Amino acid sequence: MRFLYLVLLCSLSSAFAQTPEPPSLQFARPQGPAAPPPVITLQDALDRAKQVDAQYQLAIADATVAREDRIQAKSALFPSASHTTQYLGTQGNGTLPSGRFVTNDGVHVYRSWGILHQDINPNTFYKSSYRRAQAVEALAAARVEIAQRGLAVTVTRNYYALTTSQRKYGTAQQSFQQAQRFLQISQQQENAGQVAHSDVVKAQIQYEQQRQNLQEATLGMENTRLNLAVLLFPDLNENFTVVDDLDAPRALPPFPEIETMAGRQNPELRVAQEALRQATQDVRIAQNALLPSLAIDGNYGIEANAFALHSRVAAFPQAGPLPNPGYYIVGNFTLPVFDWGIRRSKIRQAQTREQQARVELTQVQRQLLGNLYLFYNEALTARSAVDGLRRAADYAAESLRLINLRYQAGESTALEVVDAQNTLVQARNAYDDAQTRYRVALATLQTVTGPF
Repeated sequence: MRFLYLVLLCSLSSAFAQTPEPPSLQFARPQGPAAPPPVITLQDALDRAKQVDAQYQLAIADATVAREDRIQAKSALFPSASHTTQYLGTQGNGTLPSGRFVTNDGVHVYRSWGILHQDINPNTFYKSSYRRAQAVEALAAARVEIAQRGLAVTVTRNYYALTTSQRKYGTAQQSFQQAQRFLQISQQQENAGQVAHSDVVKAQIQYEQQRQNLQEATLGMENTRLNLAVLLFPDLNENFTVVDDLDAPRALPPFPEIETMAGRQNPELRVAQEALRQATQDVRIAQNALLPSLAIDGNYGIEANAFALHSRVAAFPQAGPLPNPGYYIVGNFTLPVFDWGIRRSKIRQAQTREQQARVELTQVQRQLLGNLYLFYNEALTARSAVDGLRRAADYAAESLRLINLRYQAGESTALEVVDAQNTLVQARNAYDDAQTRYRVALATLQTVTGPF
């Protein structure tokens, strides 16, 4: 009976002595080019994201269209020139030289004119349409900056998420190795009769948990790499590396400087201001529709029975060849009289939109001020957390080292070792998360202030 007990004990010890390496999971990955991986900094990531992000490119396209609208509105203030050539063939009646259509001056009529056209209306004098186009262009440019700053936050968050996941993977690897060593030490001390078998069981449980944590960290690193690749590459290429610069953060400027930058460089405020300016010009355009307008067309060319500089007039051939080139001017004066209140209704519509734009401007100003305090306090808190969690991680590492020495000397329990290992993992991960939080907080604050 005693012999069977010894055999069972030896078999259990040998089973726990086997500490296989964690199985490597074969994750599904997109196929990329077989080339050396490029090293991508945060600025590189921002530049790449601008080239492939649909929302940012849409803002660029809108700004380009708005610029062309402004060019067209400015050109509409000046006279336009054109040329037209026509041939009018009329069926003859055998009696009259004008043919069967009394409005024509002959069976064959040729027209070749150069036309100079100018609209003279209130919008031309006040440049309302042009000023509206200027406001739309400025609004579109501000929206480009909003899209750029929003994209910077997204890229920064995903860039440092990958950096943090790589650090967490390294922490998980180190924790797994520590659990492996602790299991070996506990087995050796059990064989020497210094600890109970329960310590080996506790070490084995810790080993399995850390192995699972390592697999989860590997998965997290793969996911964050894929998320960043979606933002940076048009072909979903994961063959790249990022620069870990979390330990060299940017300084947070004092709040008075932040407040000054926010009042001077905020695109959301410019959007609201330009939207109000656009609405104001819409009111003026609607009011201008009540005023008279004048259109002038100056024409120079020929309208003759032959395509020539001199020819006979079909209706008066006895006059002989006459010069064909000449000019005539057409002036069209329009005075609005009555339209069942349509113009007045359009004015009220434009005034309503202008009032709404004023309300939105005041709300944007309040929201800007609120976001300024929110984002600055978040960055301030995140920076403080980085300093505190760095010290906590150092303390946790030192605590684990001391507890391991005490355990080997028989002065500490397995539970204390496991608790110290878990505390170190949590402290390091919290420190890495705090660094990422600070970087994202800075990027978010810069959506209000601009780069600093």
